[in-house]
Amino acid sequence: MIELVDVYKAFGDLVVLDGVSLRLERGKTTSLIGPSGTGKSVLLKIIVGLLQPDSGQVLIDGVDMARASHRQKLELRRKFGMLFQDGALFDSLTAGENVAFPLRYHTKLSAVQRRAVAQQKLDIVELGEAYDRPTPALSGGQRKRVGLARAIVMEPQAVLFDEPNSGLDPVTSDTIDALIGRMKRALGITFVVITHDIVQALSVSDRVGMLHGGKLIAFGTTEELVANPNEVVQRFLARNLAPPRRGAQPTS
Repeated sequence: MIELVDVYKAFGDLVVLDGVSLRLERGKTTSLIGPSGTGKSVLLKIIVGLLQPDSGQVLIDGVDMARASHRQKLELRRKFGMLFQDGALFDSLTAGENVAFPLRYHTKLSAVQRRAVAQQKLDIVELGEAYDRPTPALSGGQRKRVGLARAIVMEPQAVLFDEPNSGLDPVTSDTIDALIGRMKRALGITFVVITHDIVQALSVSDRVGMLHGGKLIAFGTTEELVANPNEVVQRFLARNLAPPRRGAQPTS
């Protein structure tokens, strides 16, 4: 569904993406990992046309987002849902109203119909009882799930996650990971996950790619990533997967 071909992006002298080529298969979950500042979030914005690459192709179902007209970009963006780090919810709305919000502006559904659709999506993320709950009363994990319900309310072909487990405790993170897995199996949606959470990447993904220094230095199944001999990949995995040694002193 999504293919990047030799994508290059720089901000002044800072090269963020340096010739990245990547194919994301329809109906699969692909995670992108790597240190901060390696262009993961920039890559998401380029995929949905919020940033323009300096060169290269961004093919969405064969149409180059990088060279699409404004009207074409709007149509291509309808294929995507997006879950931001903090959920990006409106605190002045209830949980259900947040989910229904895109339906107000992109469909001709009545208020009753919008509520029914939003309720269905809240049921999918296991928050069916929370439609009328004030958003400020939601926990961090609940906010993420409401954000996910809103991301799928327009029934997109792909959902992009920007650090879905950011700020969550391990138990809540496990709940979000399990939910992503169930949704992929039930809905057949293409998921693209930007994450620092290696455990999440290995547990939810069909494919994992690692960005480093603006380049895609590894890409494959989770088993292939773990077995990748690249020293940078192995250091990153060891740092994020290995438990701290007993008696080890924190470094300053």
